[in-house]
Amino acid sequence: MAGMETVVQLADGAVDGKRGRGGRRGTVSWRGIPFAEPPVRQYRWRAPRPVVPWPGVRECYDYGNAPVQDKIFTARGAGKFQPRSEDCLTLNVFAPATTSVTPRPVMVFFYGGAYILGGTSTPIYDGSYLARLRDVIVVTVNYRVGPLGFLDFTDYSTDDRQFDSNLGLRDMVAGLEWVQRNIAEFGGDPKRVTIFGESAGGSAVLTLLSTPAAEGLFSGAISQSPAPDLFVTRENAQLFADEYVRLLKDPTRRKGTERDEPPLDPEEVARIIDGASATELLAAGNKLLGFTRAAKISDAIPFSPVVDGDYLPLSPLDAARVGQTIPVPTIVGNNKDEGELFARFWDILPDSTQALVGIDDKEVIEQLEILYPGKRDDVRLAADATFWTPTILFAGYHSEHAPTYVYRYDYAPALLKASGIGATHATELLALFGIYRDPIGAGIAAAGSWGSSKRISATMQSRWTWFARTGVPAPDWPAYTRDDRRVMILDDPPRVERDPDGARREAWERVHQMVNA
Repeated sequence: MAGMETVVQLADGAVDGKRGRGGRRGTVSWRGIPFAEPPVRQYRWRAPRPVVPWPGVRECYDYGNAPVQDKIFTARGAGKFQPRSEDCLTLNVFAPATTSVTPRPVMVFFYGGAYILGGTSTPIYDGSYLARLRDVIVVTVNYRVGPLGFLDFTDYSTDDRQFDSNLGLRDMVAGLEWVQRNIAEFGGDPKRVTIFGESAGGSAVLTLLSTPAAEGLFSGAISQSPAPDLFVTRENAQLFADEYVRLLKDPTRRKGTERDEPPLDPEEVARIIDGASATELLAAGNKLLGFTRAAKISDAIPFSPVVDGDYLPLSPLDAARVGQTIPVPTIVGNNKDEGELFARFWDILPDSTQALVGIDDKEVIEQLEILYPGKRDDVRLAADATFWTPTILFAGYHSEHAPTYVYRYDYAPALLKASGIGATHATELLALFGIYRDPIGAGIAAAGSWGSSKRISATMQSRWTWFARTGVPAPDWPAYTRDDRRVMILDDPPRVERDPDGARREAWERVHQMVNA
């Protein structure tokens, strides 16, 4: 096969990439390609705009800026952090170094981070290994997070200052539109584009399935460890925007929103939020997180897609329930020990008491107490309420009008088993992106799990990429339906189980019916 050229002519201008070195040999990557104009100054809180074409050849050798967030979350290595900026709308393309006679399937990844943090420069999201080993094109897309990505100021729009909703979601759609326009130049097939993401990225995949503007931009979807209820109602979006502006106006403000406070003037709102620096915007966003928790608002994270009735008409669960999700084949699933990561490192899950708010049926509460008997089960209960239960509900609804495949990721290397963290949130990414063979993850694999980590990586990569090629993950992976709840257990070796944890599923379905009655 001929070698892939590093200079590629795109619709907006030419880009030059780099050939891989070390363990990434056999690949070419183009990093930091702009897919939209910088959303700065008067374009804060506006939908992404088309890129202005550039002359000559643009050097795309390193990742673009990370979205605005706390510095600690942009680490790329010991003492090395990615620069942060509002000018962050870039993407990266990873391709095999050889050309192909036929176009390759394309896999577009969206990162996690609770819509508060994240960026494509995080080392575990390097698409080189997956692209080279499985002969696919991998694209990773930056999108705005936190207040700049998900606060909704549309109520304060005037003729002189307009605002748009769901900016981070619109960024993802703009990235997918860029793929449709340009990926053929990298040897990719625009008719075989699979979106995939983990955590908030997995939630974003389900949200994109519920977004009319995304229809026709992808042919398959993979949602890893989503929290399908991670969205904001229109009413709460108004409350969050109001409180955020007041926090910006008065950084010493400590009380929550009072009902008798006078409404904000739209011109004043524009003056305050346009005049603030990125650092001030981030600080106010962190305070808003504290306000949301203290006020015990139903939408626990204020920075999430807004069900505005327009760009996002319905939440993912509601859209799936009424048959309005985009009908493409979908893989969706969770990790066996999902909650352990949060219990140890990031306390953002609701506790067991909060998870049961709205349940007034003593029989159901007693049943859940039996199913989660120990103190350690509180973590599992919270994780099941946040991740597993709504995921299984979504899978059942979506399966009514599109092929749906459900998994549970059970694999944990010996080191993680011994620590008690097990197959927790995000650990499947180590297998999927080949990180067990990278210096980042080699130490975990070498501690008694070198062979099994190699096999689970092959299992994950082959099934994800075969799905990208054909719309079916594997011949031995049956589709999921509500009548036949067969789930692929991704372990070493993998196996299929019918309705695993069925008693817990039935109890939670009763809970969901009560809360949403």
